[in-house]
Parts: sequence; C-alpha cells; structure tokens
Amino acid sequence: MKRGLYVLLFVAGFACAGGFSAVVVAETLPTTTGATSTATMPTLTTTTTSGTVPTTTITTTTTRPTTTVPTTTTTVRTTTSRTTTTTPRPPTVPPNVRIAGLNVGRRSPAAATAAVRSAFRRPLTVTVDGARIVLHPEKLAKPYITGAVARARASRPGTRVKLVVAVRGSAVRAVTARLAKRFERRAVNAELGFRNARPVVSREQSGRDLDGAAVTRRIVRALSQNTRVPLRFRTVTVAPQVTRRSIGPVIVINRLLNRLSLYDGARPWRTFGVATGQSSYPTPRGWFRIVVKARHPWWYPPTSSDWARGLEPVPPGPGNPLGTRWMGISAPGVGIHGTPDAASIGYSASHGCIRMRIPDAEWLFDHVGIGTTVYIV
Repeated sequence: MKRGLYVLLFVAGFACAGGFSAVVVAETLPTTTGATSTATMPTLTTTTTSGTVPTTTITTTTTRPTTTVPTTTTTVRTTTSRTTTTTPRPPTVPPNVRIAGLNVGRRSPAAATAAVRSAFRRPLTVTVDGARIVLHPEKLAKPYITGAVARARASRPGTRVKLVVAVRGSAVRAVTARLAKRFERRAVNAELGFRNARPVVSREQSGRDLDGAAVTRRIVRALSQNTRVPLRFRTVTVAPQVTRRSIGPVIVINRLLNRLSLYDGARPWRTFGVATGQSSYPTPRGWFRIVVKARHPWWYPPTSSDWARGLEPVPPGPGNPLGTRWMGISAPGVGIHGTPDAASIGYSASHGCIRMRIPDAEWLFDHVGIGTTVYIV
C-alpha cells in the first residue's frame, strides 16, 4: 500500500517537474519576430495492470521549434545611363573650296593653312630678255591666310575664296629699280671731235629701256592673285639722238692755209680757197655754228669798227661786199660770204670774215644749214 503510494507520489512529482520543465523550456525558447514556435508538452501515460503496481510511462515528445524567417524581397531598379564618348573629328573645309585657286576642301584648318602658306611661298620667276630672276614672295607681300581659311570653313562647297594679300609697294619698286639698273642702258650719241684739224666722229650706241611701270604692275598682280606664272619682259631699243649719219656737214677753216674744207661727218667732201682776216682784224679761232643764212643780203657797215666809219649800207647787187650769199656764224659780226673781189682769195685780207668766190659761196649755201658746225683753226 505504501509502495503504491510512493509510486503515485513519485509519478505526480515527476509530472510536476516535467510540466515545470516544459514551461521553462517554452519560456526560454527564442522568440523570433514573425516566426512560428510550436512546443509540445510531455504526455503522461499511466498503464494499470490488474494485480500489479501500476506502471507509469512518461513519454516526452519534444518538438523543436520551427523558426520561419520571413523572406523580404527587395526590388531595386537600376537605371543604366548610356554615356557615349565620341572622339570629335577635326572640323574640315567643305569639299572643293578653293583659296586663291588652291583646293583646300576636306582639309583641317591647320592643313589648309599650311597648304596655302606653302603655295604662297613658291618663287615667282621674272624673265627679262631671256635672263631669269627669281623673286621670293614672302619678302614682297604678306598674305592673310588665317582669315581666308576661316571664310573657307564657313563657305559652301565649291566656293572660291579670295586670299587678301598686302603687297609692300616699296619692296616691289626696289625690285623694279634693280631690274632697271641691270638691264637698262642709256643711248650714247655720236660725238663730233677734231684731231689734227680734221673732224672725228665717235660711234653711237643704242640704248635699252625697261617699262618699269609695267614690271611693277604685273608683279603686284601676281602676288595679289597668288599666281606663279613666269613674268616675261623685254627691253625696248632706244635709238641715239645723234648718229654718225646725222652729224651732217662740218666746215673746217684753216686760217694759215686760207682753205675751207667741207666734210660729211668725218668724210671729206669739198675744199675751197678762201680769204681770212687780216692780222689787225683776225678771224676768230674756235668752234662755232651757222646761226643765220641770207640770199642777196644787204651789207651794213659795222658800227663798232673804225674802218667802216662813214660808210653807207649797200643793197643787194653786183657791188655788194657780201656777194649773193651770207652765212653768219655764232662769232659776233663774222660770217662766210661771197665776194666780188676774187683777187683776195687765198690771202689774209678780210676784216675777220671768210670770203669765198660767189659761185663757191652759192654752192656751199645750198649744202649747209642752220646749226652746221664751223671749226676754225
């Protein structure tokens, strides 16, 4: 009896202890927010068998708590920005655009600038009478290439853009002056001289002249239009004003020989006997010219001469002291004339003039002119 009571107390105490234990376990289990916890209490099974001490079987079923962790799905929208990095192409001149005739189309500004500068620096050839001279444009003008390229970039395809060029006028004129100094030549006239009482005529020389205005104008145009077509010039022949043929008649009077010689330039033509001045009224020596000619002149007594004092003028006619022809020279009061006194020819018998026979004076009168040289020795 006592044994059964003890068994019952034991079972009851064990049950209480299990319940307490279950409570403690339940309370100490972790609680998860949003989780489901299941605790199964121990099952007490009492089996009583007749005639025997009841056997108490305690079956403890422990169910582990199932912790369900809620899954949170977060959707993040990612905005993808596409950044396209493009290497910028250098700006180019539109197709078929020309600057001063040079095609710079489809070139970058730097390349177009270099091409125009290179084209402008090409030498300019000038030819004068076959001689070749090379000019350097950069020394004569300044091209404004940057502005031309800028206008070309803003132009439509196929546009012709003008290259503005500032030509240095003083530099171009200096070139023209150098060309003139090199190729021009002054014409040299034939000159009359005398050697041993005979005329000597030097040979004339033709000159050459270069049209400086035309040279300057064409060089400026070539630089302004950026053209390098060779410029060709020719000098013009300049004829001398006095040639051997144009010297004409020359009269040489020899006072010692009382002879008048007529020359055609330096070639002897005719010789005449004459009368020259007396020792008291000598014929002047020197180089003179015929300044006046007269047919059938009047004779007027020279007022400055004592020998003519009291004499009257003589009209033309047989008794005229001047004969029928008068050729006055640049020496005052002196001339070549005919004389009715043929016996004086060959002597120093005049008052300073040169007397000739009347027929000789008439022939000479017809073959000389105003300005004819008279050389008296």
